[in-house]
Amino acid sequence: MMQGAAAAATTSVSGASWTRATRGRASALASRHVGLAAASSSSSSFGPRGAHAAAPPPSPLLRVRGGCRLRPLSLLSDKGRNGDVAKAAAAAAAASVPADDASAAARGEDAGAGGIAATVQLGAMIVAWYLLNIYFNIYNKQVLGVLPLPLPYTITAFQLAFGSLLIFLMWATRLHPAPRLSAAQLGKIAPLALGHMLGTVFTNMSLGKVAVSFTHTIKASEPFFTVVLSALFLGEVPSLPVLGSLVPIVGGVALASFTEVSFNWTGFWSAMASNLTNQSRNVLSKKLLAGDKDVMDDINLFSVITILSFLLSCPLMFLAEGVKFTPGYLQSTGLNLQELCVRAVLAGFCFHGYQKLSYLILSRVSPVTHSVANCVKRVVVIVSSVLFFSTPISPVNTLGTGAALGGVFLYSRLTRSKKPKNKEG
Repeated sequence: MMQGAAAAATTSVSGASWTRATRGRASALASRHVGLAAASSSSSSFGPRGAHAAAPPPSPLLRVRGGCRLRPLSLLSDKGRNGDVAKAAAAAAAASVPADDASAAARGEDAGAGGIAATVQLGAMIVAWYLLNIYFNIYNKQVLGVLPLPLPYTITAFQLAFGSLLIFLMWATRLHPAPRLSAAQLGKIAPLALGHMLGTVFTNMSLGKVAVSFTHTIKASEPFFTVVLSALFLGEVPSLPVLGSLVPIVGGVALASFTEVSFNWTGFWSAMASNLTNQSRNVLSKKLLAGDKDVMDDINLFSVITILSFLLSCPLMFLAEGVKFTPGYLQSTGLNLQELCVRAVLAGFCFHGYQKLSYLILSRVSPVTHSVANCVKRVVVIVSSVLFFSTPISPVNTLGTGAALGGVFLYSRLTRSKKPKNKEG
């Protein structure tokens, strides 16, 4: 009776037209016939010579590309109509493989092309980051240098105002979603904005008094302030290698200061104050924003800090320099107001642009890569400013600057590489 069922099933299968069958129908018929063949193999069956053939053990299901689930085709007889079914099912299943392989290859090619495009985009962002930083320092130095008075508060307020305008445009055009702020968040961010504003003011003070290269050499000593402030407010005790990396930083800055042609105590202490306020902002951000569930992304955090910094800079500008910085005063100095305004706008654009790119690059690369790129950026800024302004430097000054920058690079590697180890331990 079982053999009659198998024969009837075989006859019904042979009546199907395989030329019109779809791949899914072939898979269904093959699965059906496999079940019947497996059932018939459990009873006695004879080959062409009449010898008893042992039924092979059942094999697990195989998944074939294209979504078909087939048992191994070796269970089907290689002769007769069973063989036709096996060959047709195999052909239907195999027909889907080249298409899947082609799509997989296309996906691989797309992934490779996407990786190359992402690398090219990242390289372009780093180059733009460097260029914007270079041009900011050049334009900013030119604006601060031509004014009879440096007016650092006014220049700072203008730069922060220009950045705030670009931020509102970014939110209005939905290039980046605007954040939802609470009073508690504003209270935490306000001290960070104050540190950011004062750090910018002191940097402009220094650039107005000394050469750009010397200001950035002094600002290379930021890690020293980071270690001290982190130990005082966060209780983070540095390791001996980290402390050792501070030696070439401090020594290099001291050596460069002693041999700097444009040395000025106001410019020196202003750059040091910029280091103190900027690193205080960074340490406070860790202390105030740690564990905040509603913390914003880096772009919006930087944007809110910029806007609050502008609002905080306005009272200082009006109190310290508001009376002096008037159109009548500028005309009495004989300055070209149009050229002055154009360079001030360009400096404000570059100022906001390079800081925004810094955050974008940090979101795409590791902290170690970003710190290395930042160290190289400072070297590029120093060299380009020396060439552009024809700043006289001595071999000893060059040695001090190189030692300080080398110490910054070593410090970045040590502090960034120890964090994953702490997480693993």
